[in-house]
Amino acid sequence: MFLKVQMPWNVIIPAENLDAKGLMLQRSIIIRLLDDFAVKKATKDFGYYIAVTKLERIGEGKVRQHTGDVLFPVEFSGITFKIFRGEILEGVVHKVLKHGVFLRCGPVENIYLSCLKMPDYRYVPGENPYFWNDKMSKIGKDVVVRFIVIGTKWLEAEREFQALVSLEGDYLGPVSPPDII
Repeated sequence: MFLKVQMPWNVIIPAENLDAKGLMLQRSIIIRLLDDFAVKKATKDFGYYIAVTKLERIGEGKVRQHTGDVLFPVEFSGITFKIFRGEILEGVVHKVLKHGVFLRCGPVENIYLSCLKMPDYRYVPGENPYFWNDKMSKIGKDVVVRFIVIGTKWLEAEREFQALVSLEGDYLGPVSPPDII
């Protein structure tokens, strides 16, 4: 789910990026904020950082003693992506294993769909393995699958989420590609 959030942040601007008139200050703060935003990747509370939409407030800068850099407290609005238990989403299969598949959904790379949560599907081994059912439905690499999230886990060291998902429910499973006219 995409969320609109308002977040506080501390932006450190190197002294050489400051000018006497302060004309480049806002630009320097925005560039540094976007760089920090990209490096941090995600948080447990907000999910994956997608975009900064508006710089709401720039606080008074404080000079850091040892470096001469200036720390500015800022507040901004942004868009994040976080998955929740019970949410129905679509993802693309990127790895097929004997006991299930891994999917990607937006910035989330580790979504696991166990073969135990795919009713009526059976594993078909080979060079390009896949799961198949009696209704001629196939789940293999690069197939888009609609699923329900049954659990999520935050991994602090990797700064990312993992999810366990299921196809148990109505209208879940491989999504047929749209007809091209």
